Amino acid sequence: MGDVLWTPPADVLQRSRIGNYLRWLREHRGLDFADYDELWRWSVEDLAAFWRSVWDHFEVVAHTPPTATLTDPAMPGTRWFPGATLNYAENVLRMPGRSDDDPVVIAHGQTRAPVTLTAAQLREQVRRVAAGLRRLGVVAGDRVAAYAPNIPETYVLLLATSSLGAIFSSCAPEFGTRSVTDRWQQIEPKVLVAVDGYRYGDKPVDRRGEVAAIRAALPSLEHTVGIAYLDPAGAPPAGALGWDELAAATDEPLTFTPVPFDHPLYVLYSSGTTGLPKPIVHGHGGILLEHLKMLALHHDLGPADRFFWFTTTGWMMWNFLVSAPAVGATIVLFDGNPGHPDLGALWRLAEETQTTYFGTSAPFLLACRKAGLVPSEIADLAALRGVGSTGAPLPAEGFTWVYETVGQNLQLQSLSGGTDVCTGFVGGVPLLPVHAGEITCRALGAKVEARSADGTPVIGELGELVITAPMPSMPVGFWNDPDGRRYREAYFEVYPGVWRHGDWITINERGGCVITGRSDATLNRGGVRLGTAEFYSVVEGLDEVVDSVVVHLEDDEGGAGELLLFVVLAEGLELDDALRRKICRELRTALSPRHVPDEIHQVRAVPRTLSAKKLEVPVKKILTGTPVDSAAAKGALVNPESLTAFATFAQRRASDHDTPTPA
Repeated sequence: MGDVLWTPPADVLQRSRIGNYLRWLREHRGLDFADYDELWRWSVEDLAAFWRSVWDHFEVVAHTPPTATLTDPAMPGTRWFPGATLNYAENVLRMPGRSDDDPVVIAHGQTRAPVTLTAAQLREQVRRVAAGLRRLGVVAGDRVAAYAPNIPETYVLLLATSSLGAIFSSCAPEFGTRSVTDRWQQIEPKVLVAVDGYRYGDKPVDRRGEVAAIRAALPSLEHTVGIAYLDPAGAPPAGALGWDELAAATDEPLTFTPVPFDHPLYVLYSSGTTGLPKPIVHGHGGILLEHLKMLALHHDLGPADRFFWFTTTGWMMWNFLVSAPAVGATIVLFDGNPGHPDLGALWRLAEETQTTYFGTSAPFLLACRKAGLVPSEIADLAALRGVGSTGAPLPAEGFTWVYETVGQNLQLQSLSGGTDVCTGFVGGVPLLPVHAGEITCRALGAKVEARSADGTPVIGELGELVITAPMPSMPVGFWNDPDGRRYREAYFEVYPGVWRHGDWITINERGGCVITGRSDATLNRGGVRLGTAEFYSVVEGLDEVVDSVVVHLEDDEGGAGELLLFVVLAEGLELDDALRRKICRELRTALSPRHVPDEIHQVRAVPRTLSAKKLEVPVKKILTGTPVDSAAAKGALVNPESLTAFATFAQRRASDHDTPTPA
């Protein structure tokens, strides 16, 4: 690890928003910091001073001021900015530094022609839709659900809903009926807004049947609104309004309901791979402050920027992306297949939209690398100054590929966080260099540590990722969890008073971080913990291997157990002993003999969630005898049929083990 691929320009303090913030701290607070590390330490040790500085520096619009910055800092149960009332939508729609005619939403997709909204048009649409929701009887605390893709209507609906103090929740329309109802039966929405279908590449996908099934499964619904997206001439479902009726002309002014800092803004969900997805409730104030901090101080976004992240409305990166107008940035929305007609599509979109910050997932960057793509040769990326990567760890070769083929002068920011905090708590910052294979720093206000097995903080060693001080964007709770029991069990059961996130992390002497996979999917061989991320980096680096999943089956007697690797091969290839030897040789050379699997098997697909995360834990459960239906909620998967192969494999192994050995 550690080749320096980018260094901050000499005038970074003059040019960046964090440089501006440091000047503000000097002038208004009398604080001076020698470097990022010193600033970070202050931000996590004096939480009240740091978060109040974010509130004041970004001039948060409040209806009543807070009486304090935070109550008792013990977790869980910290209360932030008590007494304050504000509204998330009001702060986003302020769009600082933008005039009425500036484009602030640029939306492209494969279903219809591009749409651009200026600042004035966005405010006008939110005004109309808020009035429409009010006509339907929506008041503060009601839930409004969107079964809709990453299009302007979904964004307008989020802002209109939150302007009323109502609570928003979205599912991407590729989610099947069961996945959606598992989420929304928990929160009982009053209004459903749904598309009729969409195009994925050149393939039309009709969702009218799913919408009917979702409506039937939600007795709480009082109104349905149809968006004629796939078929613009189509009628809304029976008994439903059309989007144009919801957004009909009215002379009601745009107003914002003042709500307490921790009033629910939206409900996000855990992936729900086992059991029901956890309904994670985020608050107006916590999300606003966290996103102002992250988007401006870490991603360096402002009124001159066009910010893109490839995401669906079923992933928290959508919620993160659409806060960007709060710091003055324009957002670029995309709905469709990122590989259609080829992997160059999103890079060409970056040229067409003059994107300055291009966010995507590590698997997408690695797929481009594997395909031999050179984005700078197929698109003019001169406007690009930042690339973001999340969703999985990005290995060193992914970093190198970006600098060799996308651009040498941009800052690559690998970040990690989660739905639980709706942000990245480790990521990049304009003040620090980029090292290959390394997340640059811990984010301001995020007291991230690595903990050893006995609970002590460690530097330079693999440890459990924990957060030891509260952050405003930690959930205000789970839905329907009045005593907070489920919330405590999810994050605070292992280390009382400390948030355990469920990832392995190594933090080095300079504050750089490497995340090596989920701690519940750990490979523990002979007492040595191995992360899965480095495994995949090596195995999927081979031309023959398209995808892979690795699991470790423990030995009850305390031995080394069994390490099983499953690979998806390129079309037309069959796994043979020569390829097995090649994979083992690569793992031994690149990593260590401990990483060499006991068995390698070919499968047709690796099970993945709808947000493309690999399902290592359910695979392990199936291999140890758990029935498929109990091991994973199939509706949460892109490819539920992929689990069958593992169940068949488990049965075959069990019968092999039961067969008596011939005398």
